[in-house]
Amino acid sequence: MDVLKVAAKSNPTAVAGALAGVVREKGTAELQAIGAAAINQAVKAIAIARGYVAPAGMDLVCVPAFADVQIDGEDRTAIKLIVSPRVPR
Repeated sequence: MDVLKVAAKSNPTAVAGALAGVVREKGTAELQAIGAAAINQAVKAIAIARGYVAPAGMDLVCVPAFADVQIDGEDRTAIKLIVSPRVPR
């Protein structure tokens, strides 16, 4: 699964474009963010990406989870947001 890392200073529109492209190509994607500001940008990107894929009849859903990552030898907890199309019932 492709991991898109989102920072506090990431442009949500740019992240949304990348997210929509990955979901269209691979079927699922993962956003990874550390810190409240980065998570905020990631959630905004998901909302924007929903608008990008809606004309194709796709609706996106997001499943949040924790991920343990190492940054500069230091253990950190990240939030990962797994994004995929909604499965029709």
